[in-house]
Amino acid sequence: MDTKPYLADAYTPREIARLVQHLGVSKAQTDTITLVVLAVLAGAFISLGAFFYTVVVTGSSLGFGATRLLGGLSFSLGLVLVIVAGAELFTGNNLLAMAWASRLIGTRDVMRNWVIVYIGNVIGCMGTVLFVVWADVGTLGGGAVAETAVQIARSKAGLSIGQAFARGVLCNVLVCLAVWLTMGGRSVADKIVAILFPITAFVTIGFEHSIANWFFLPFGLAIDMQATIPVAGAAWNLLLVTAGNIVGGTLMVAGVYWIAYLRGEPKQDG
Repeated sequence: MDTKPYLADAYTPREIARLVQHLGVSKAQTDTITLVVLAVLAGAFISLGAFFYTVVVTGSSLGFGATRLLGGLSFSLGLVLVIVAGAELFTGNNLLAMAWASRLIGTRDVMRNWVIVYIGNVIGCMGTVLFVVWADVGTLGGGAVAETAVQIARSKAGLSIGQAFARGVLCNVLVCLAVWLTMGGRSVADKIVAILFPITAFVTIGFEHSIANWFFLPFGLAIDMQATIPVAGAAWNLLLVTAGNIVGGTLMVAGVYWIAYLRGEPKQDG
């Protein structure tokens, strides 16, 4: 008797590695228009999760840890939408490094995907900032949401070079592990549960996600009437966190799992 897919066991780690590798080939071959559309969606999805987080942590009396935990759960909305609804997120696409390491795609293929997706993500984030500002939702809670948003952006812009880079590395380790875990699931419920713990963890701990920061920082700057957020600090954050995200995703997840499961396997993409 055949087992229905949604009742089957999760894929094994070695099977996940092959699935991620094959998906990397597919992503590298995706046409430009599709990549742009899906990347803009991902930027918007992550921004919605970021704003959800901002509203949830505003005025909380639960204490630091519990408030961050609840905020992290809320932020998970972004990756849930990316994975389940379908979108292209730069940080998750760092896993293309597995297909590159197996020589199934070239460096140009990887760079093309990353550049297009990153730009599309930024467009999606900036579009969401525009709509959020236009909707004047910062006035929620008597203006407390706007105060929280400015505080978040100011804190991010104030990170040192080492802090921003290291937090970017650790963030994308957890983000790529979340994507990795979703590849092991066979149902929507499996994928959502796989996302919740790693994403909640990185947000609760305070790691840095480059695409989310393309919402947090521009939104904070847009509503910071007192100009308390250093623009140069915001720019450095985006640069350093992006670099850290690449290192965390490509070397510490894709690279490690490629060595563990795929090195030495015959070259094949099917």
